[in-house]
Order: sequence, then C-alpha cells, then structure tokens
Amino acid sequence: MIKQSILITGCASGIGYCAAGILKKRGYRVFASARNPVDVKRLQQEGFESLQLDVSDPQSIHEAFDTVLTATGGQLDALFNNAAYMQVGGILDLTLDIVKAQFETNTFGAMELTRLALDVMLKQGHGRLIQNSSILGVMTVPYYGAYNASKFALEAYSRTLRQELRGTNLHVSLINPGPIATNIRQNAYTNFQATIAQRENSGHYTDAYLNMKEAYLKTPKNGNKLACKPEAVVKKLIHALESKHPKIHYFVGWPAHLMAVLQRLLPERAMEWVVSNVT
Repeated sequence: MIKQSILITGCASGIGYCAAGILKKRGYRVFASARNPVDVKRLQQEGFESLQLDVSDPQSIHEAFDTVLTATGGQLDALFNNAAYMQVGGILDLTLDIVKAQFETNTFGAMELTRLALDVMLKQGHGRLIQNSSILGVMTVPYYGAYNASKFALEAYSRTLRQELRGTNLHVSLINPGPIATNIRQNAYTNFQATIAQRENSGHYTDAYLNMKEAYLKTPKNGNKLACKPEAVVKKLIHALESKHPKIHYFVGWPAHLMAVLQRLLPERAMEWVVSNVT
C-alpha cells in the first residue's frame, strides 16, 4: 500500500509538530518542514523526513517543494499550510515593513505553496489543500490588525480556489482555531518587544498594550483555560484529509464556534460591542 504523502509547514513546535507526529503514526508519509536548520536536524533525529522551508523566502519554498517531489516521484497527496506567527500592535504603530513581514509568512508563502501543489494535484487528479487559518480569519479583534488581515486574505484566496476547483477531485478546507495551547502568544510577545515596543510613536495605545501584556501576551501557554490542545486541531485535520466530503471550515474550540455563529447572526455594530467587551 502506497502511503499518502503530505507536506506540513511550521513543524518545529505546536500544531505542526503535533500534526506531523500523529499523521506519521497514522501511516502517512510526512514531510515535516521547519524554518530553522536546528529544528530540521532535531526532527530528522526523531525519525521525520524533515526539510528546511522558510515560507517567507520564495527560493526556499521552491527548493523545498522540489525536494519533496523528487522524494515522491512527482506526487503529493496533501498540503497543510500551518506556518504562521502573530504580529500584535495598533494600526498606527504597524509600519509597512511590519505588515509585509506578517503577510510574507502568514499569507504569501501559503499562496505560493498552494499554487505549486495545485499544479501537481491537477495533473494527478486528486489532492487535499488545507489552510490553518484562525477564528481571526472570519472576525476581527483590536490590536491584531496585521494578523487579522493576513488571515482574512488567506480565507478569500482559499474560497476563490474552491470555486475554481468545482468539478475536480481536489478539496480545499480551512481550519479556524480559537485559543490553542502553543507558543504562539509567547512568540507574539517576543515579536512585539522587537517591533512595536521599539517604536511606539504615539501614546495612544499605551493602556491597551499594558493590558495585553499583562492579561494575554505574558500568560503561560497552558494558563488560558479556554485554550484547546494542538490535538484538537489535528483531529479536524484528519477529517479534512480523509473524509469523502471534507468541510469548508473547521472551527476548533467552543470560543471559535461561538464567535463564528455570532459573526453570522449579529448586526455589525452588535458584534463590535461583543468583541470590545470580550477583549
């Protein structure tokens, strides 16, 4: 029996690492990619077929993808675009360079990998393209403007792709997690310190930033009672990979389900009131 092949980005830790491990045990041929060569070496030592892939670097994307195709004889059954990071900061403090960096990782890299995989999958007649989006891809919260926008763009791109693939045996799904117990918030805090905190150019957001740092960004990854474990995301991923009729959206965790329902049902001003009180 030929193993189903899947390329996963962002496997150094968190959701990507969890997905790689579970799918490998499930019998998939997993290509677990990571940006840092140190993480690639560690993954290889753990028995993964791991390769370096920086989703913000087009050359790295193409080289890694060619490596995968060489290993599989030109086939690829699934792609899970997972790599991302969270840039926080008020709109006034988000310079063009900061926003570009957010999109390069969260959106443009996923788009290019999807395009490359699409060419292969159309020729072979099947494939699964799965994007790890966010609940912030269907709703917005303040001080996450760059992240919100990057995920909204990925949503629109993926919905368009679904429309273009009607009548084929290719499936496109979006996973929309709410809070997940990973390092994303701690990494967001580190990134905030290296970007926004170095150049806050107004005093307009001072109180908001203080609240974020104390109540959210500094919270231990397992300290958020609403956070699901990465395995909850992988459960949805498996359904998207193996179901004859995969869903368009997979919301993960009750906060994500609740906010998605409210986003659909409430008038915009009412939803803004809910978000302002929740956040």
